[in-house]
Amino acid sequence: MTWFGEKTDLQPPQSAQIPQPSPPVQRPRPAEPAPPQAAPPVATATRGASIGKSIHVKGQLTGSEDLAIEGKVEGTITLTGCRVTIGANGQVVAEIAAKSVLIGGQVKGSVRADERVEIAATGSLVGDVRAPRLVLADGARFKGSVDMDVTSAAPSAAPSAPATSSHESLLVLDELYVGAKDGTSR
Repeated sequence: MTWFGEKTDLQPPQSAQIPQPSPPVQRPRPAEPAPPQAAPPVATATRGASIGKSIHVKGQLTGSEDLAIEGKVEGTITLTGCRVTIGANGQVVAEIAAKSVLIGGQVKGSVRADERVEIAATGSLVGDVRAPRLVLADGARFKGSVDMDVTSAAPSAAPSAPATSSHESLLVLDELYVGAKDGTSR
């Protein structure tokens, strides 16, 4: 075909380009929540408050979370259902009432626990203990009385022991031993 008398080279018609299908768009998927992890052991004071080495508290401490003490506390500490940990640098002159008490420093005063009282090798306690369990590590220092009567320390779901408990048997054996030392027998 010509326009105004010009010759054009005959070119083959260009083939229509067929659009290639584009690869599917990769959309980012929403992040899946991480699987739940186990809670850290109770021994670490991660879910509680702490009193640092340079802190000195006088008065009444109450609350509903675990407490770690590295400083000085004087007064009363009442944390029902919680754990109180006195670190190696902790100095406490107080009446303590908690679920469990771990003593790694110095404590003067009575300690009442619903579960246990533990005195570490670096710990010392001058005062009375009232708890169903008492743990004394080798090297721990303790001066006072111990009341491990579970029924008076905390209500228990377990039935009470019969009248001939091992505790009473030990008392009887102890009485027999004292009689044997004196030369009298019963």
